[in-house]
Amino acid sequence: MARDDYVPILRDEPSSHQYLQSWTGDPLHRSTKPRRRRHICCACCHLPARFPLVVGIVALTLYGAVFTALLYMCITDNVAFTSPSTSHPASFSPILPPSYPLGVRNSYLSAWMPGNKAANLPSSTPQFWNGQQLNWSVIARVDEKAYSLFGVPSPGEDLTAGIVRGATYTTTHSSFFVDAASVTFTLDFFSPMAPNNYVRHSLPFTYLTVSASANDGKKHSVQIYSDMDSSWTGHFEEDAGVVWTSTPSANSTTVMTLASINGAPFSEVNDMAQWGTAVYCSRPTDGDTDALTHSVGELERTRSDFVQHGEIRGDGDASTTWQPRAGLAYSHDLGSIATCSDDDWVVCGCNLALDDFAAADAESRDFDSVVAANAESLGGSKYKDIIQLSVGQTFGAMELTIADNLNTSDVMVFQKEISSDGNVNTVDVIFPLSPILYVMAPEWIRLLCEPVMQYLATGRWDVNFAIHDIGAHYPNATGHDDGLAEPMPLEECGDIILLAYMYQNATGNTDWAAQFSSLFQNYADYLVEGGLYPSNQLSSDDGAGASANQTSLAMKSAIALNAYGRMTAQTNYSDVGLQFADVLYNQGAGLDSDRTHFTLVQGEDESWTTAYNLYIDVLLNLETFPPEAHTLQSAYYPSVRAESGVALDSRVNWGKTDWMLWAAAVAQRSGNEDVKDMFVDDVHAFISNGQSTIPFGDRFYVSTSGSDEAGTWDSYRARPVVGGHFALMALNGPTMWFGDAT
Repeated sequence: MARDDYVPILRDEPSSHQYLQSWTGDPLHRSTKPRRRRHICCACCHLPARFPLVVGIVALTLYGAVFTALLYMCITDNVAFTSPSTSHPASFSPILPPSYPLGVRNSYLSAWMPGNKAANLPSSTPQFWNGQQLNWSVIARVDEKAYSLFGVPSPGEDLTAGIVRGATYTTTHSSFFVDAASVTFTLDFFSPMAPNNYVRHSLPFTYLTVSASANDGKKHSVQIYSDMDSSWTGHFEEDAGVVWTSTPSANSTTVMTLASINGAPFSEVNDMAQWGTAVYCSRPTDGDTDALTHSVGELERTRSDFVQHGEIRGDGDASTTWQPRAGLAYSHDLGSIATCSDDDWVVCGCNLALDDFAAADAESRDFDSVVAANAESLGGSKYKDIIQLSVGQTFGAMELTIADNLNTSDVMVFQKEISSDGNVNTVDVIFPLSPILYVMAPEWIRLLCEPVMQYLATGRWDVNFAIHDIGAHYPNATGHDDGLAEPMPLEECGDIILLAYMYQNATGNTDWAAQFSSLFQNYADYLVEGGLYPSNQLSSDDGAGASANQTSLAMKSAIALNAYGRMTAQTNYSDVGLQFADVLYNQGAGLDSDRTHFTLVQGEDESWTTAYNLYIDVLLNLETFPPEAHTLQSAYYPSVRAESGVALDSRVNWGKTDWMLWAAAVAQRSGNEDVKDMFVDDVHAFISNGQSTIPFGDRFYVSTSGSDEAGTWDSYRARPVVGGHFALMALNGPTMWFGDAT
């Protein structure tokens, strides 16, 4: 079945009447004192070219507008933060993470601030997940003196850096506190998460709210400036192939755009999209057009104008051709601010998302609270710190799409295998992240697997085991009609069956798997034939290399066969799975001769492995392996723990954070709280030791060897598999649903 009709749920640029909406509601940070609040909003939106990519003979297609980025800035003057004494160093809570998520909504809108740069926020430039700089600045002018707040690495003599007082993060917010003269500014970066509200979640917007509060009880004149440049389009060269427009819209809104003209559709350079349009818009305070100035031009000039005059003077360059060192810039005059007055809300916007901002923010506060409370109650405060950094990164690798008729019952999710292969909907990436979906949004398990199963159902993958992915280079879901996808036969057969049963177990929906019954049976038969004594092949952890007779793959085969039998009521398959488990555990084929642990390779006593596949047996109450197997394996881990944690297996000196927390969940279920705490502590130590500055790496060195230093990240960054950190929470079942899918 060919599908060439899939587009993002937000499929068109909004019409002019959608840009300008007013809203009222609580600010992001509340005070018990009444005060005057003024909100002035700028927005930047990256809109990839809007035409479909038809992938021809294969089953799937991606629409050109799948990836959209919005940066939205509201500037307010509400009380947001009590500034500490100038003698106190900056305070970062709950920890100083490796990297703060600023705007993380999909694999192309993924802006971060390395943790080691947070204390120098005024001079630090945000980064794309792969390390490229994304030029974006905020400057404040207080009583005619200018201060850099964010993203100004070369301020010049007329610009003073603000003093960073601290930062915090939750599941959806990263907030930084900066003093400039007698005013405290709060920069709150908000990336909405609403996986069960498809429309809200599909709006790929991230918001920056800048709040200003006088901390000396006096009134101060405050102006705010912000700019961005073509780096947001993925083009960094001085002769970047972009053109700009500046267009007035209704209600005094100004919309500025940057459009890529040279980038090939659906192409990347260093993982950044090379096609699309960046949109930056704003509206003046209280309709006072004199309070808002803007320009497209050389940033040195626009910044100089603001520093000297508190506004941008001149209309910028007349030509629409992009000039070297140019940018899009706005300045806003807030007038005189203080801490106390009556409420006065004025809000502007550049997109449909503004209408939803208040509701989305309120939901995010509830979302943050529920996630934090559940994580802390089940795993402690360190586990909570881990979880809060994991949610946005998981969903930040995915994109919701909808059929062209906007039928919200016909939705798919596409995912990039970030920083490893760049593949589309990799099955053995969906599998390790699945605990977060099981807890929060079980329908997403189906939405991620649907494109895979539809492609397999065409028969164009003419191989007798399940496919690894449906496209070698995201966002091109072009399949593998040549049969040359990365071969992980037992891994992928087991994973796709277990994902299907996990979805059925969580939702009670038996119809979905039934649509693909012949495929699932073929994969179950493959496990029957080759699952107990695996041939030489890769597992999900392909970085460790291939091996024959991997105990972990045999365990996965046993558990998946039992799950398939339960899912289809074919007890003969469950019987085979239980027989496999009997051979591996009771008869000892998968254990060392002293029966102390599961081996990496059957028959090699000195080998060992992190037996993470036991977790799915525990999660789904399959009882393929007896409780004694869980107890035995959990008790063994401390004996092989290295300096910074437990390695994946006896071949390597690195461990995986997702598998560590899967093992922690098995230990907890078997009553071994000490081992559960050991794994949680090791992962927490890794993200808080200050040795890594990349988005949450899921692989790190646990022992030092040569240039590999214990406690530092290895190879992977910003990957969605951190959703596997929800393993402990998932043991309570799918209990954290945030409303039904709409």
